[in-house]
Amino acid sequence: MPARWSQRVTETSNALDLEEGVFTWNDPRRIAASLKHSSQTSQRRKGSPLQAAMSMLNFYINRAGANLPAKQRRVLTQAKTELRKAFGRSDSAE
Repeated sequence: MPARWSQRVTETSNALDLEEGVFTWNDPRRIAASLKHSSQTSQRRKGSPLQAAMSMLNFYINRAGANLPAKQRRVLTQAKTELRKAFGRSDSAE
């Protein structure tokens, strides 16, 4: 069992089935595409696919990624923009 509740949530989320290591990848587009696919195929999410994917990404950045290296934090922040693009939402509100 993971030592931290945030790690447990990331690994066992009831909303999305995430690809292994998705938040460690270095390609923001690949991360966004994976999150989009996971959110669109999930039957357990409560909000829209975009909301579910963005929520999981933000959760990881804010909680599970508290000790994230600056480079990976930048990649994940860029993944937010790519995620919006993937869903046809190009507005820049964060």
